[in-house]
Amino acid sequence: MRNLLFAMAFVLTAVSVNAQAYDGTGDQKMQIGANFQKYGTGIVVTYDYGLGENFSIGVSSSYVLGLKESIDADFDNRIDLKARFNANLGSVLQLGNNVDVYPGLDLGLKNFGGHLGVRYFFSDGFGIFTEFGTPIAKFKTRDLTPAEKLHNQFVFSIGASFNLN
Repeated sequence: MRNLLFAMAFVLTAVSVNAQAYDGTGDQKMQIGANFQKYGTGIVVTYDYGLGENFSIGVSSSYVLGLKESIDADFDNRIDLKARFNANLGSVLQLGNNVDVYPGLDLGLKNFGGHLGVRYFFSDGFGIFTEFGTPIAKFKTRDLTPAEKLHNQFVFSIGASFNLN
């Protein structure tokens, strides 16, 4: 019974929060989280800056920390840096002020790709995010070694989102 009351209180608090997942021009968000890929796991950090009511630009960087034992990857295989463009659709889809869905494109050191993410803010400054990414065009077109496949495959990220405004 106590768990049910706690869950109800959490849901009511989350629903009543007046947080902004995306606030248009000048909005600034930073995210940090875990990055999961077929050949390893790591950390991801993103920064987005709002240029209009429904679009933002930003940068993203990820570094693979844990690799499968059979993979020998140097620093340049483990790191990726990307410029990104997002279409912030939370207000268009009328999801509420504390939710944002953002499909986008990114251009990185390894590939040109796309991503789809969701942010949910519990308060004005803190929320959670999840993001899926995949390459559209890889810069190396020959057969890739397992180390070269890092950041050149489907990626799932989850973590904390912070409002910097």
